[in-house]
Amino acid sequence: DDDTFSNVFCEKTKKLIDVHLFALAAQYYSLSNLGVSTPLEALLEALRGDNQGTTGIKTDEFMTNKKSHEVQVMSELVDNIAKYCGIKQVIDIGSGKGYLSSFLSMQYNLKVYGIDSSNITTNGALERNRKLKKHWRAYQSRGRANIESQRLEKANDRPVQSETNCKSINEGLLNKSRSLQHQDQVTIQDVVPSCGFTETAASETSKQTGVDLVAQTQSDESKLSEEVLAILNVLPADAVEVFSPSQSNSVELCQEEKEQRKIASLQAKASKSRDSNLYFPLTSCITAETELSDIITDLEDCMMVGLHTCGDLAANTLRIFAAKPEIKAVCSVGCCYHLLSEQFENQEDCPEEVWGFPMCQYLKDKGWCCGRNARMSACLALERVAVGQMLPTESLFYRAVLQVIIEDIYGVTKSDRHVGKTFSKSSSFIDYVRKSLQKLELDDSKVNSCILDYYEKYKHRMNELEAFNMLKVVLAPCIEVLILLDRLCYLKEQDNIAWSGLVKLFDPVKSPRCCAVIALKKQSCF
Repeated sequence: DDDTFSNVFCEKTKKLIDVHLFALAAQYYSLSNLGVSTPLEALLEALRGDNQGTTGIKTDEFMTNKKSHEVQVMSELVDNIAKYCGIKQVIDIGSGKGYLSSFLSMQYNLKVYGIDSSNITTNGALERNRKLKKHWRAYQSRGRANIESQRLEKANDRPVQSETNCKSINEGLLNKSRSLQHQDQVTIQDVVPSCGFTETAASETSKQTGVDLVAQTQSDESKLSEEVLAILNVLPADAVEVFSPSQSNSVELCQEEKEQRKIASLQAKASKSRDSNLYFPLTSCITAETELSDIITDLEDCMMVGLHTCGDLAANTLRIFAAKPEIKAVCSVGCCYHLLSEQFENQEDCPEEVWGFPMCQYLKDKGWCCGRNARMSACLALERVAVGQMLPTESLFYRAVLQVIIEDIYGVTKSDRHVGKTFSKSSSFIDYVRKSLQKLELDDSKVNSCILDYYEKYKHRMNELEAFNMLKVVLAPCIEVLILLDRLCYLKEQDNIAWSGLVKLFDPVKSPRCCAVIALKKQSCF
């Protein structure tokens, strides 16, 4: 019913009059309630077909828990999309320190170009990747030691296992196996019936590596060491030098066999050299008009990815994907909505300009505008607040009072400079104001005697500010879904796209910007 939420605001004053109804309306229009997203599990199952996923090295050895969670989930999805489309090249837009890029190259043997606008960040990513490769042999040695240790532990435990337990385990495994055999297979057509994909693209995924075949035939004993063995999966098949008894054979070889072995050795070294350089960090500023072939000399059929691409970069990623025939798929997770450029925010008539919002023709025809305050709100994390990670009320209060001081004393209402994370580096409100004024290049001597007066004047309104920010948090998912649906609608408007959707990838408590915009080109474009 269109009138259900009509009493949230006063018709005359436009003020909020029903907080409970406001919260219900915000929940109703959030992504989880609109029914427009595709479940990650269903998409993965459709992409894989009969093939199983690969267990790989645990990313928390190299990065924070948040980044580890993001890279683990997204890299698995990217690998499945790449296999489905039959491509081996990935372009990581806004690659930053190269967490996703290096993991895609080492774990999934994909050729990845990581593009970032900062040369400092690119050099840092290159150095990080070099250090990561140095530790491969150490992980291999540690993996072997752990495997042997676990085998001994299992051997010692066997005598005390009862026949009843063994029987129940065997029966459980048998029942599980039968259940799996009777499960219906999900295809891309099941996820999005109008997609038009056939089994030919999926058939490319039927080729399995030696590691996959070994994993499928593991006994219960070897499964105990699965996580340790997974460390070795990070290397290409010929990147690990395995000792062979033939190396110690002192039998004299004929000249012909020596030549054959020499050629084979050179080929192995060349292949090893190629596989050890599967990640290439590059520095370039990406816009909607960027020609990727100018940056990547060996550009081939590929897919574009972006893990928390900032502001307009997320929108430009989708535009490049739609325009370039060699890009067969895209998986983009945006962030920093407050940095989006808006076509109708300042009512400027710039038809030639490429804007971050809106993208789709429907919202353009409506002249839709969010405004910076709304876009700032979209960056808030409702799920984190819901589990007790409260808003930083004191720092928000400091920032609000500072703005009043700047307007009253200096007459400044807008500035291109930013205060940044000054609160965490300040010992008091006075210290915070002085450091902030210095960053804004304002004379702090003008406020020597009145800083505390402003603090005392507004201190009693701190609870009011907290309540206001809680309302912004409740509204945040609605604003975010507007931006995401705008991007999805833009993709739906393109004639060369077979399927597009919104997919919730991450745990929103760990990673609040958790939704990916994903699209696949039509087969005629392959």
